Amino acid sequence: MTKTDGKKLKNDIIFVSVLLFVISVIGVFYFFFRGEGDTVTVTVARECYGEYALDEDRVLEIRTEHSLNTLVICDGKAYMETADCPDGICTDHRPIFRDGESIICLPNQVVVTVTAKDGEEPDIVA
Repeated sequence: MTKTDGKKLKNDIIFVSVLLFVISVIGVFYFFFRGEGDTVTVTVARECYGEYALDEDRVLEIRTEHSLNTLVICDGKAYMETADCPDGICTDHRPIFRDGESIICLPNQVVVTVTAKDGEEPDIVA
């Protein structure tokens, strides 16, 4: 290995380290500084099933001809309580409440997404 190769390796390591640091900082800001949502949108097989306010506690049975999911909205958060899919991954998901978060039950084609009203999100870019 020549001096030039060693210098290139050192520069590559520094570049990758700085890149990972920048990505980590952006990820932390995205995760912790996202605004809270106020609406839960439920879609089944890519079609809107309904929109529900996060500030109204309720239990929703999302029925299709082949499946049943139970979505609970409580204390400004939404979570999937039960699902008759084989894996049940969606029921293990933590409650969602931030804008853009979602719970997906892939076998039953159910997607639950939190959204915020337009214009009420903080502008962290400006």
